[in-house]
Amino acid sequence: MMKASILIFSAFILSGSVLMMKNDTAAAKRTFSKRDIVYCAPSFDPTLMNDANAPQLDGIGKWDYPVSTTSEKAAEYFNQGLAMMYGFNHGEAGRSFRTALRLDSTLALAYWGIAMVLGPNYNAALNPTSLVDINNAIDKAIQYKDHAKPNEQALISAIRKRFPRTEVKDMLPYYEAYVASMKQAHESFPDDAEIATLYADALMNMHPWDLWLKDGTPQPWTPAIIQILENTLAKYPDHPGSIHYYIHATEASNDAMKASPYADKLAGLMPAAGHLVHMPSHTYIRTGEYHKGVLVNESASEADSSYIAQCKVQGAYPLIYYPHNLHFLAACAFLEGSSSKAMDAAWATARKANKEAMHEIPGIQHYSAIPFYMLVQLGRWDEILQTESPADSFLYPKAIWHYARGMAYTAKGEKEKASKELAVVEKIAANESLKTQLIWGINSTADLVHIAMHTLRGEMLASGKQFGKAITSLQQAVAAALMGL
Repeated sequence: MMKASILIFSAFILSGSVLMMKNDTAAAKRTFSKRDIVYCAPSFDPTLMNDANAPQLDGIGKWDYPVSTTSEKAAEYFNQGLAMMYGFNHGEAGRSFRTALRLDSTLALAYWGIAMVLGPNYNAALNPTSLVDINNAIDKAIQYKDHAKPNEQALISAIRKRFPRTEVKDMLPYYEAYVASMKQAHESFPDDAEIATLYADALMNMHPWDLWLKDGTPQPWTPAIIQILENTLAKYPDHPGSIHYYIHATEASNDAMKASPYADKLAGLMPAAGHLVHMPSHTYIRTGEYHKGVLVNESASEADSSYIAQCKVQGAYPLIYYPHNLHFLAACAFLEGSSSKAMDAAWATARKANKEAMHEIPGIQHYSAIPFYMLVQLGRWDEILQTESPADSFLYPKAIWHYARGMAYTAKGEKEKASKELAVVEKIAANESLKTQLIWGINSTADLVHIAMHTLRGEMLASGKQFGKAITSLQQAVAAALMGL
């Protein structure tokens, strides 16, 4: 019955934003807090984008959205910012928009871009402390709106409706007004790929990670999103933003394969944008194309490592997105049967877990625990018993470390030692603080620790031939896992 521990590996995958179908209809109302920072990545520090001119990056594609400026360089930096925004590298996008404005201070859509990257996205709620900078940027965009073309003006008009002047408890009316304005812009400019893509993005952000029910049935709002993106891709099959969002829009469906043709081309469109190189694996891990997932995450990790080192990047990207590539690499390598590569990637993920950020961003604690999950799946019991304990202040990885040790002792027939490890896991599982520690806003660490606890208990009972009780415990683990979906 040891194979039942595959359940805990499923939790490890699900907590890494692969199959998330979380029902959170109030998501659009949420704003940033330390308790619930993000779905996949935190907001970046807006001051970082003011530090210096952005470098001109190679390998980010040739997508060109003509904007109203007489400066060729300003246009290039604007389009670089747009590309980085589509790649969820919001800090670099903001830096590029700022650089465009240093070259042409009247480029209205660059101010729009700054407001966009400071606002919410599919992976992050609004940080209210950014509202001053957002509104300053929007005011500037409106100031120079007459310099812009009608399609640019439509985007500027829409973003004005997206944000209040000061913090409010309920953002939903503002987001609904933004969606309505983007719908009008799309109807006025049906052949504008940017407006179409951003309209779909606006709809997705109303229901982040809530496009499908657990059985793969679409939510009522999902078909419209799919239709907009498919219509856009029919006209512009190489649009990186539309492909990115289409992968997210389909990954939790029963037909993730629909995105495969686009996933296959995305990495080649922007080979230096690590997150976009990685994104196809969100499709591949659903379609069983695990080796493709390995390849794109190896390439994404290489691209991000080079980018972070050369550009001295700070903030969300190196904290979250780069380790996310390694995390996915570990998962895909395991699923294709490459145990050595999976284990190497698991340890690499843990090495990228920033200890200083782990207290405020529980998702980084999850990165630190990946080797413990992987060692259990590979049955490397002696290696588990040689690992060092996480710090006592990090309850979640500490619990998973004890879970792994308990699984090792159970496999080795050392029941008394396994019981001691289970007792520690049970004690940590009772800690109420785990309920407020969310892994990317999707799963609480309490859910994950309870899965571990029930799984370990089930394996121990099975080893003692108490199969009825073992089945009950493992069913409890399944129930805890489904709670996180």
